[in-house]
Amino acid sequence: MQRSYAESITVAASPESIYALVSDVTRTGEWSPICRRCEWEDPDNTGVGAQFTGFNETPQRSWQTRSTVVAAEPGRAFAWEVGDGYVRWGYALRPVDGGTEVTEHWEFLPAGLEMFARRYGAEAPSQIEERTRAAHQGIPRTLAAIKHIAEAERHTTDPPAAPR
Repeated sequence: MQRSYAESITVAASPESIYALVSDVTRTGEWSPICRRCEWEDPDNTGVGAQFTGFNETPQRSWQTRSTVVAAEPGRAFAWEVGDGYVRWGYALRPVDGGTEVTEHWEFLPAGLEMFARRYGAEAPSQIEERTRAAHQGIPRTLAAIKHIAEAERHTTDPPAAPR
């Protein structure tokens, strides 16, 4: 299974409103199948370099992660790296007819593979496979939930569409 993955969905909302949604990490629990909530280290600093803690849970375990924002371009992109550059998650936004193409991407970075080898030893390959499978399965669910939320909120945040 590939150690990176991306999938896209078209959402009937503006890139700016999608960015406002996905860059508000305190709302992540509304759409993520694993991350139950996130908290900013400093709620007044949410751009590149800002840090937040994610509180994650599966039926097998619960854990926390510390992430750093690595891309924050309103209406275009929001991304973060978990730990010391272990995994990169993010969203790319592109205006299209009917709204915004939202692409969620995930990549297991070399530092993450090395950390898993140190931490799990002979079990590292199965642990990496488990995380990879979770990302591949979770991204479509996450995108569907973001679409549902954004389209429901669109009526209160986006201006009316101009007639064509």
